[in-house]
Amino acid sequence: MPDWRQWKVEGTPLEFTQQRLAARGLKDPWARNEAWRYSGGFARAVTLSDVLLRGFKWGFAAFAVALAVEYTLFPPKKGGH
Repeated sequence: MPDWRQWKVEGTPLEFTQQRLAARGLKDPWARNEAWRYSGGFARAVTLSDVLLRGFKWGFAAFAVALAVEYTLFPPKKGGH
């Protein structure tokens, strides 16, 4: 579990929220606990292609292997219905 002190509110959308709260004389003590959402790998937005193509490479490889095994072990019968 990462240390809570490593997360900084500065440079995140939470900084704007902190400024607006400070203008009213308030402070969000839990903002630092939410700052991890805006840093590192979590900061990158998820695109539609990420969602649709995730796992496609491995799925296609598994399909090709299954197809090769099926045609090797159970070849199609020639002629007839």
